[in-house]
Amino acid sequence: MPYIDSNRRPLLNKWIENVEVEHTDIGGLNYIITKIVLKWIKRDSPSYLNYNQAIGVLECVKQELYRKAVSKYEDKKCEENGEVY
Repeated sequence: MPYIDSNRRPLLNKWIENVEVEHTDIGGLNYIITKIVLKWIKRDSPSYLNYNQAIGVLECVKQELYRKAVSKYEDKKCEENGEVY
């Protein structure tokens, strides 16, 4: 989960703010995420444990994005356009 100690956030936010991501360039976003994950995996040495942990982080990021943003967006659109089910 992304809810890290608030004292750690300013340094990470400063780094993130310097990353330029074109909203229309999904390939660029994929590249940035891939490079960050690969750098983390290689911090010690590539191992099954590191790969497994990285996949777990990506899965949790996906689920949290859906839980906090996508589901709310879908609820809004359902109200606007009517229920499908």
